[in-house]
Amino acid sequence: MTGWLRGSALAAGLALIGYGLYGLLTDVYLTAPAQVLVWGIGALVLHDGVWLPLLCLVGAHLARGPVLRGWLVVAAAVTAVGLPAVLRADDDHGNSSLLPLPYLRNWLAVLAATAVLALLIGLVRRWRRPRPVSRPVRREDRS
Repeated sequence: MTGWLRGSALAAGLALIGYGLYGLLTDVYLTAPAQVLVWGIGALVLHDGVWLPLLCLVGAHLARGPVLRGWLVVAAAVTAVGLPAVLRADDDHGNSSLLPLPYLRNWLAVLAATAVLALLIGLVRRWRRPRPVSRPVRREDRS
């Protein structure tokens, strides 16, 4: 059963890659498909060669708790998605409707809101954690 499932997932993944490559090479609106391939390979190398090992090192050494580790993953995902819009916020080429929102403020607001949520989850987890029972200290008789 597991082998059949893996084979099906592999076949579906290869079919999707083939469909994407076919679309890349035959799309009339793409004038430089080689540049798109270079960008895709660069993004893959940057993600798997730099970003992921760096995130694993930070997670393994600095973020010991699961809540902080989860918030770091959320912050990294939000940053990966929102950073292009944040960096190009003032680069609208005269078209004010291209990037009309205050992306830096919104990105920081999302990071702050998720940080507050993670902090609340951490505090609730600490509050619900069972405390060790304190026992009275026995005095030794030295008579």
